[in-house]
Amino acid sequence: MTYVASSAEVSKSFGRFSRQALQEPVTITHHGAASLVLLSHAEYERLKRRDREVLTFGDFTDEDRAAIAASQAPSEAQAFNNEMN
Repeated sequence: MTYVASSAEVSKSFGRFSRQALQEPVTITHHGAASLVLLSHAEYERLKRRDREVLTFGDFTDEDRAAIAASQAPSEAQAFNNEMN
């Protein structure tokens, strides 16, 4: 569950919200719309590591491979077929 708070609330009680963010992300709203997320450094690092995660063929299960083989690219992907030449 993500905790939601307005930017005014966070500005007034940053310490409380920073402690909350150590437990779960805090979505900060501005004029009622989500604009920022405050999260722990550990969670940020976990997400950054996933940016660089590289999978090899051996990392996939037989079920994963079968699902990939059975999948169809959307028609919009045909616009990129020339990149395969």
